Amino acid sequence: MEGQQSPEGTPGRVERVRLRSAAAALTSLMAFAATSLVAGPAVADTVGGPCALPRTAAHHSLGLDTWNAAYTKPATGLDAVMIFLSFPDSEPLNAPHELAADHFPATSDFFRRASYGKFSLRAEPLNEWLRMPRPSVAYGIQRDWDPEKRAAYLRDAIDVADREVDFSEYDIVYLVADPDAPGVDSDATKVVNFDRPLSADGTDIRRVVTVFERHPPDRNVLAHETGHVFDLPDLYHRPVDGNGDWDTHVGDWDVMGSQFGLAPDLFGWHKWKLGWLSRQEVRCVSAERGGGMVTLEPVAAAPVGGGSIGTRLAVVRTGPDSALAIEARGATGNDSYTCTEGILLYRVRAETASGAGPVEVVDTHPETEACWEESVYPPLADAPLGVGETFTMPGPPGGRARVEVAERTRSGAWTVKITTA
Repeated sequence: MEGQQSPEGTPGRVERVRLRSAAAALTSLMAFAATSLVAGPAVADTVGGPCALPRTAAHHSLGLDTWNAAYTKPATGLDAVMIFLSFPDSEPLNAPHELAADHFPATSDFFRRASYGKFSLRAEPLNEWLRMPRPSVAYGIQRDWDPEKRAAYLRDAIDVADREVDFSEYDIVYLVADPDAPGVDSDATKVVNFDRPLSADGTDIRRVVTVFERHPPDRNVLAHETGHVFDLPDLYHRPVDGNGDWDTHVGDWDVMGSQFGLAPDLFGWHKWKLGWLSRQEVRCVSAERGGGMVTLEPVAAAPVGGGSIGTRLAVVRTGPDSALAIEARGATGNDSYTCTEGILLYRVRAETASGAGPVEVVDTHPETEACWEESVYPPLADAPLGVGETFTMPGPPGGRARVEVAERTRSGAWTVKITTA
């Protein structure tokens, strides 16, 4: 292949490889594979153990050597209840079933696709409004909520609902407020974690999802909030003054960054953390042994005919608490509306807390942008590498990693060569 360089080539720059003909492409690819036959299988650990970063004390740490038992793990299926709250100062304009349809089955479908059918979120909406004891304006509902007023809202909501709901039957609680009440701020939708669990029906309630969304709501908003229930972090950047761009860390690439993203499927790293990718589906590339060839199935693609999931994620360990993750993104599943396809690179830091940049997508095309009218952050919309492109990650620390995209197979998988130094 023309244009190949050693791992000591210029870091942070895409190299475009031009093949002279179809015959040259085939010959080049065969030679490419042949030179890696010794290195490939020997250098890539299929167990993924060495690349599983340790879980740290950071909020929603992306370390995944152990599971944080304070959170519910979405292994096979979970039951959720949706409780609809009205207020004395407003008469709801919509029935509960109309608001429930804003979020379900769409949210359940999102997680079914993201988990390759391994996990089901079963939601049971109440069919009536439950009246809160105070007017909506009394609770001071807003994004940065006064803790005492928020606590009063939650206590009242659980007390009112406890008359109608057996909380012991549910794993997740969604408290849905009348969106048209005068004191309701849609920007206040979030997960609330209790320092001390609330008790109802003999069960501890450790967290609830408070929903204040308009009708109809923002796309994928409940998938984002439910991700927090599963110990996933916020991936957006929140400017100190609230102004400026929030999507500079990951752009469109993961619902935990933006519910509006064109490619909102969860990162392969998140799927690994949640147990939807096993060690057999994660390729840990050993820095000590130099690198190897990997065939990556698009992270959002469903297994064909119920067959094997295939390799979805390649990982290069770059430090005690950091790694470089490499995955394929294509227009399928939850990513059906993506405007670009290819091999996505992103840094993972287990010691970085939620909202502080635990994941950063690598912009392999820093001088260009894409999808201006649709993307939440055009500079990262064209972040993936295409066929024939090479990108060298700078180092140290952790050394350099060079990623070459050799081809895209007829089935839609991507053949990638990863070289480390």
